[in-house]
Amino acid sequence: MNDQSRSSSRSGGRSARRAARAAALPDHLRPVRPGMEGGTYKPLSQQDMERIHNAALTALETIGLADAPQSGIDYLVGAGCILGDDGRIRFPRALVEDMLAKANRSVTLYSRDGKTDLELSGNRVHYGTAGAAVHMVDVHGREYRDSTVQDLHDASRICDSLDNIHFVQRPMVCRDILDNREMDLNTIYACCSGTFKHIGTSFTDPSYVAPAVEMLHMIAGGEDKWRERPFVSNSNCFVVPPMKFATESCEVMEECIKAGMPVLLLSAGMAGATAPSTIAGAITQATAECLAGLVYVNAVKPGAPAIFGTWPFGLDLRTGAMSVGSGEQALLSAGCAQMHKFYGLPGGAAAGASDAKLPDMQAGWEQMCSNVMAGLSGLNMVYEAAGMHSSLLGFCFESLILSDDLIGQALRCVRGIEVNDDTLALDQIAEVCLGGPGHYLGTDATLGRMQVDYVYPTLGDRTSPKEWSELGKPDLIEKAIARKEEILATPSQARFDPLLDAELRSKFNIHLPQ
Repeated sequence: MNDQSRSSSRSGGRSARRAARAAALPDHLRPVRPGMEGGTYKPLSQQDMERIHNAALTALETIGLADAPQSGIDYLVGAGCILGDDGRIRFPRALVEDMLAKANRSVTLYSRDGKTDLELSGNRVHYGTAGAAVHMVDVHGREYRDSTVQDLHDASRICDSLDNIHFVQRPMVCRDILDNREMDLNTIYACCSGTFKHIGTSFTDPSYVAPAVEMLHMIAGGEDKWRERPFVSNSNCFVVPPMKFATESCEVMEECIKAGMPVLLLSAGMAGATAPSTIAGAITQATAECLAGLVYVNAVKPGAPAIFGTWPFGLDLRTGAMSVGSGEQALLSAGCAQMHKFYGLPGGAAAGASDAKLPDMQAGWEQMCSNVMAGLSGLNMVYEAAGMHSSLLGFCFESLILSDDLIGQALRCVRGIEVNDDTLALDQIAEVCLGGPGHYLGTDATLGRMQVDYVYPTLGDRTSPKEWSELGKPDLIEKAIARKEEILATPSQARFDPLLDAELRSKFNIHLPQ
C-alpha cells in the first residue's frame, strides 16, 4: 500500500469515527449523565465513621449550639432539646437518633420543565455551580470586576446549555443591586429566566421569603403547582461555626420549610480557623452542626426535604488564606460524602473550586482533583464544581464552559470499569488475531462502543502538533470565549412567556433589561 492509500485509509477511518461520534445518543446510552453511581472511593473506614459519629453526638450533647432564635428555641426544646443556663441548646443522643429516623432520605430536586430532575438517593452524583462570588474574571484583561445581575442571568443561560452542569446554585451576587430585598428577588428572576435546571439561592432576611415565594408561585402557575414541584431550593448557612446558630438564617430556614422549599443545611467552617485544623476534626464539627440542623428541620416539619450540607473548607496555615483547591479540601469533601452515606442521607459538599485567579494550569489540577474525588466518593451534590476561582471570590464564564469538559472526564472516572463477557472482548481478540487485520481500528465492535464507552472533550485539543499548527494553533481560552458568545447570542430557552414576564415586572422591580 502506497503512502497516499495509507493516508486515505487513515482519513476514512477517522471520518467514520467522527461521523459516529457526531450522531446523537439517547440519554440512557450516553457514556456519562446526571446521577451516575459513585461511592467506590472511601478514605474513611467503618470504624472511622463510627468514631466521627460518636464524637459528633458527644459534642451536641455536652457542648451544644448557641444563638438560636426564640422560634428555634421553641421548636428544639419542644422536640426534646435542653436549653442550658448558658443559653446553649444541647441535643440528647436519643433525640438525634430519633430525628435521623424521621429524616427524608430520598430528596428530589425538581427542574422547571421536568427534564432534568435530580434524585439524591444513594451514591448518585450531580455537579453544579455555587459560591456567591463578588467578582467576575475578565480573561481578556486578566482583571477582576464586580459581578452584576446580567452576569448571573448569563451564567444561568450558559449552564442551561452544558450537559455536565446539572444544577445552578447562585454562583455570584448582583453587586449592582444595593437593596438586599431587590437583590434576592432579582436573583430568582435572573436564574429562572436563564435555565430550566434546578436552582439554589439564599435570602438575606426572613421577611424576603414571602415575596420570593409569591414570585415562584407566579412562575410555577400557582401555589399548588409550586408545592408539587419546587424547582428552587434554599441554600442556608444556618450555623456560624464553631457551634453557633446563625439567628436570621434560621428564621429564613423556618419560612422556607413552611413554603415547601427544600433546604440545604450548610455548615462552612474553615479548618484551622472556625473548625479544627485536622481533617477528621473539621468533618466531626461539620457533622455535629448539620445533625443539629437536621433536628431543627424535622422539629419544624417532620420529613421536610433537607440536604446534609457539610462544607468544611481548607486553610493555608502559613498565611491564613482559604485553600479550596488543595488536596486537603478534596479529602474533606470525600470524607463528608462518606458520612452522608453513613446516615443514609442526601448530602452535598464543595469541590471543583480553584485558588487560581485565571483558568490556567493551576486551576485545571485543582478543579479536577477535588471534582474526581468527590464524584468517586458518591457525593450527591458537588457544589462549586465549575467556574469558581480565587478561593470563591471570582467566577469565570470561560472556566464554566471548560469545566463542562472537565466534569465529563470526572464523570467517566465515576462510572468506572464494567467487566462482563462483552467488555472482556475475547471474541474480538480472536477475530482480530486469527486471520483478522491485526488491529481493532474501524471494527464494528470498536465503532459500536466508541460513543457508549468514551467521553470526548468539546473544546479540549487532541490533535497532533502538525494538525494543531494547520488549524491555526487554536487556544483553549479563545475557544471557550467563542462558545460563550455563541450561547449568549441566542435567546434563553427558559425565558418567561411575555405575559408572565410583564406581570412579574409590574409586581417586582426587575433590574434585568428586557
